[in-house]
Amino acid sequence: QVQLVESGGGLVQAGGSLRLSCAASGSTLSINVMGWYRQAPGKQRELVAVISNVGMTNYADSVKGRFTISRDNAKNTLYLQMDSLKPEDTAVYYCNVYSGWIAYWGQGTQVTVSS
Repeated sequence: QVQLVESGGGLVQAGGSLRLSCAASGSTLSINVMGWYRQAPGKQRELVAVISNVGMTNYADSVKGRFTISRDNAKNTLYLQMDSLKPEDTAVYYCNVYSGWIAYWGQGTQVTVSS
């Protein structure tokens, strides 16, 4: 079992920045891919960014050049640096990790960007 706790969400003006964190605990040795997803009201959950255990990254087109995903394997922590935020980035952001073939999700953290 892997437990995930997200933090760092909040309210920010357009153009501002936020940094999300996701701390993993439990059976962390087998964690491989880690990622961030988001879900806006009335919309499906979508991928924001993922990072492999060797640091390979992939981003949604909508966040490329503005968001940066990173991980600290020693601390079992995933990060998402979000810059140049836009109102359309408003959503609940979820941390996701794979331990083997099993997916685990955090409880979500709200990000609200005002115009």
